[in-house]
Amino acid sequence: MWLNILPHFPKLTRYSLGEKINLSFIELAELILTAGFASREMKLPIIQKACLKLDVLKFFMRLAWELKAIDNKKFAPISAPLVEVGKMLGGWQKQLTKNSSY
Repeated sequence: MWLNILPHFPKLTRYSLGEKINLSFIELAELILTAGFASREMKLPIIQKACLKLDVLKFFMRLAWELKAIDNKKFAPISAPLVEVGKMLGGWQKQLTKNSSY
């Protein structure tokens, strides 16, 4: 979805804010993939980084929306999966925290 939106960003923000969002998506995917293959002891810190990266990504997406670089028709469909990813990461983090406290 994001790669279809980026080319329509205004030139003023495409190579700054647009690229920051693009990089955040890539880094978030990398952290989630890394956590999936990490040892049990290493998963929690990586998931915590992924949660932080997701929050940063959502912040920059809202900023792009407020600056009118993304209109409502594009913002709503891409926001819903980000919320879902947040729920999934939160559940994963909660499970890891609960298991590590034993």
